[in-house]
Amino acid sequence: MISYIKRASERPQDDLERLTQTVHDIIANIRKDGDDALIAYNTKFDNNPNPVLKVPAEAIQSAYELVSPELVADMRRAAANIETFARAQRDSLKDIDSIEVAPGILLGHRVIPVNACCCYVPGGNYPLFSSALMLVIPAKVAGVKHVFASSPVQKHTGKIAPETLVAMDIAGVDGIYQLGGAQAIAAFAYGTAQVPAVDIIVGPGNQFVTEAKRQCYGQVGIDFIAGPSEVMVIADATADPELIAADLLGQSEHDLLAKGILITTDENLAHQTIKAVETQLETLDTKAIAAASWAEYGEVILVGSLDEAVEIANEWAPEHLELSVNNPDRLIPQLVNYGSLFIGEYSAEVFGDYISGTNHTLPTLKAARYTGGVSVGSFLKTVTHQKLSIDAVKSFGPSAANMAHAEGLSAHAGAVEKRLAKLSSNS
Repeated sequence: MISYIKRASERPQDDLERLTQTVHDIIANIRKDGDDALIAYNTKFDNNPNPVLKVPAEAIQSAYELVSPELVADMRRAAANIETFARAQRDSLKDIDSIEVAPGILLGHRVIPVNACCCYVPGGNYPLFSSALMLVIPAKVAGVKHVFASSPVQKHTGKIAPETLVAMDIAGVDGIYQLGGAQAIAAFAYGTAQVPAVDIIVGPGNQFVTEAKRQCYGQVGIDFIAGPSEVMVIADATADPELIAADLLGQSEHDLLAKGILITTDENLAHQTIKAVETQLETLDTKAIAAASWAEYGEVILVGSLDEAVEIANEWAPEHLELSVNNPDRLIPQLVNYGSLFIGEYSAEVFGDYISGTNHTLPTLKAARYTGGVSVGSFLKTVTHQKLSIDAVKSFGPSAANMAHAEGLSAHAGAVEKRLAKLSSNS
C-alpha cells in the first residue's frame, strides 16, 4: 500500500532541441578555431579574456594564502580517506595472467589505466572544490599518467576559486585549465594548441556540460550522463525526523531541481519530518534554493512495509540512499540500485560528500540501474589476451571454421582452415 503525504511536481523537460544545437555549435567552433574559440567563449560566458588557458604554478601556490589553514587541513584529511579507499579498490582489481579454459587454450586479462583524463570541477558562485579531490585522487591511484583538471573562473575575480586550486593541488593534479562549460568538454575531447586531448572526461556540471559530454562520447570516454542531485531516505518509527529533515534539506539546497524523498512506514514520522523541514528552513541561509526545491520536488511517501520501501528504492535507483531503520542489515541484501548507500542515522549523506572516503560523483536519473559512481575503475580498462597451442588449434579449429561458415564469413573460416592445412602438411 502506497500513499503520498507530499507529492512532487514533474521535473520540467529542457528545451532539448535548442540545447543540443547550442552545444553542437560550440563543439564545432572549437574543432574549427581551437584556442581562439575557447578564449572567445571564456570572455563571453565568464568575462575571462586571459589568452593563457593553463593556470601557472605560482597562481596555484598563491591560492594557499587565500584559504584558511583549517580548511587546508580538512582537505588533507578528506584526501587521505579518499586515497585509502581508492587504493583498496585498485588492489581488488587484479590481472589474470592465464587460465586454461580447455587443453591448450590460455586466456587472461590485464587491468591498464588510461593514459590521460580530464577532471571537470564545477565553478560559479559556489565552487564544488570537494569534487577535485573526488575525481583527481582515484585517477592518480589508478595510475593515469596525465591527470588534468578544468574549472571555470569566478566572474568577480577572473580566477578559479582558490579553494578549488588548493584541492586540485592536494589531490596531485598534473595541470589545471581555466575552462568551463561545454567548451571545456569539447577542448579536452578534441584537443587544441593549448589544451591536450584526453581519453576520458569525468565530473559533474550543468546542462551544457552534460550535453557536451553526451555529444563528445565516442571521441572521448565519459563517466556517465548525470542530472540533478537526489537523496532518498527509508525510515521507520525509530528514526529521528530532525535528522531526516536536515538530510533532505542538504540535498535540496544543491539547486532548484534537486530532489529529496522520504519513504516511511510511520505516518507520524512523515508529518513530523515535514514540520521539521519547514522549521529548519526558517534559519537556513540557502533557503531561497532549498525551499523552492523542496516545495516543488520534495516527496514523502507512506508505505505498508519496509519491503515495499525497498521495491520503490530499487525502481527509483536513487543517487544517494539512506537507511534510517532499526535493522538496516535486513534490507541491504535486497537493495540493488543506488549510487551510494548510507547505513544508519549517523551515516549522513554529507559525510560521503566530503570526507568519509567514498566518491560523491554518482549516477542520477535512474542510471544507478546500470552503473556505479566514479571510482578507480573509471580510469581503468580490462583488456584480454589469449594463447593457443597447436593441439588446441587442431581440436577447436574445425568448430571455429564451422561457426564462421554458418555466419557467412568465409575469410574468418579461411584464417582457421589455412592454419589447419599448414599443420596437416607439417605432420
